[in-house]
This record gives sequence, structure tokens and C-alpha cells, in this order.
Amino acid sequence: MRFLETFFNPAVIAKYTPALIEALFTTIWLSVIIVLSGLLLGAVLACLRAFRVRVLSALIVLFADFFRAIPPLVAILILYFGMPSVGVVLSDWVVLYLVLGLVLAAFSEEIFWAGLTAVHKGQWEAGRATGLSFVRVLVEIAFPQAWRMGIPPLVNRALAITKMTALGSVIGVKEILSVSASAQSFSGSATPLTMAAVAYMIIFIPAVIASRMIERRFHYAT
Repeated sequence: MRFLETFFNPAVIAKYTPALIEALFTTIWLSVIIVLSGLLLGAVLACLRAFRVRVLSALIVLFADFFRAIPPLVAILILYFGMPSVGVVLSDWVVLYLVLGLVLAAFSEEIFWAGLTAVHKGQWEAGRATGLSFVRVLVEIAFPQAWRMGIPPLVNRALAITKMTALGSVIGVKEILSVSASAQSFSGSATPLTMAAVAYMIIFIPAVIASRMIERRFHYAT
């Protein structure tokens, strides 16, 4: 009985459910724009790297290595608390979006690039032999294969970066963890944290199921 009172208090649930629902939608829309932006930027960078322009390739590699190496929390704190000292003020959700989007772009660029380099050289040459330009061979032949080969790691990386939206709690983004932690402090009950766990399951269980379906579909298509 005491366990239920601590983790499933009906009065606390009723009081904080509206705030958690709002935080749930905040987490969802932030996750969607972060994943879409990160994957798109990663794909563009990998395609630019395929042109093998030495300076451009070096800059892309530097970008990818930097954002894969730096802890996202450190980057968030630097942007949010450090940049105002040089006159650049960014809102909390913009900081979270930029950092996580760039981190995902760095990882996805490497995944796309690995896929592009795995495409057999003969397919590039065959495409050029039919009169296609390098850009058309890249876009119509090589990249679709790189995308298919990269589906499993891309899906896993997208799920991982989505969970990192919880880092927004340190700078006041009204996402699930931030709202539930605040509710826990005010109520003195662990129930809001249980509600947060349920909210995350509402997001991630369907996402994991969908990811398995996507991976299975593309696996059988190859």
C-alpha cells in the first residue's frame, strides 16, 4: 500500500498530468525536428565529401570528429551559459536543438559516408559509362544503396539522440524530465517520476517497434 502511495498517488497524478502531457508533446516535436535536421545535414555532408575536394573533406571530417567527441551536455552548457558573455543569446530549446542536431549530423555523416564507400566501384563506373553525370550517379545509384545499408545504425543513433532531449532539463527546457523533476520537488512524491517513465515508454516503445519494422523491410529488400 505504501508503495502504491509513493509511486502511484492518484491525487498527484491528477494534479500533474496536464503538465506532463504538455511536456510529452514538447519532447516529441523537439525529437522530430532534431532527427530530421540531423539526418538531412549528415546526408548532405556525406554527399559533399564524395566530391573529394581536399579542403572541404577535411572540414567535414573535423566537424564530424569534433561533435562525435564532445559530450552533448558540455556543448549545451557552453552554448547556453557561455555564449551570452560574447553577446550571443540563444533560447533553451534552440540550444538543445542545435547541439543534438549537430551531434546526430556528425554520426549520420559517418554512417552515410561508410555506405557510400561500400558501394562497389564498378557501379560508379557503370553509371558514368551510361552518360550519367557524377552528381546523378551519386544521387540515383550510390546514395540509395548507402541509405539502405545505413538504416540499422541510423535508426539506433536517432533513438539515442531522442533520449538525449532529457539533457534539456539542465537549461530549463520544459520536456518530460524537467517537468517531472519539478513536480517531484513540489509534491514530495516519486509519482511524477513514475509518470515520466510512462511518458517515455509512450514515445519509445512505438518508436522501437517502428524501427524494427523499418530494419526488417530494408533487410529483405537488399
